[in-house]
Amino acid sequence: MAGDETADAGRADDASAMSFEEALKALESVVSRLEAGDVPLEESIALYERGARLKAHCEARLAQAQARIEQITQAENGAPAGTQAFEAG
Repeated sequence: MAGDETADAGRADDASAMSFEEALKALESVVSRLEAGDVPLEESIALYERGARLKAHCEARLAQAQARIEQITQAENGAPAGTQAFEAG
């Protein structure tokens, strides 16, 4: 399994190139391994760090998707007045 960890660590730097689905699947794998509780301390720390990067990537991808789906409309005073559907153009 040590080879898997090396491969995982290498892919962690490539998280930005992953699709949301790929990153989510990798994050689920990290969580499962950590929850199993049979991973040595140093490996657990590396997995936790990778999980944090994957989580941030997933959150960013979701935020991008949401921004594409809807735009916040503002009233004249700058306060949010509602949302409108995103129009690609």
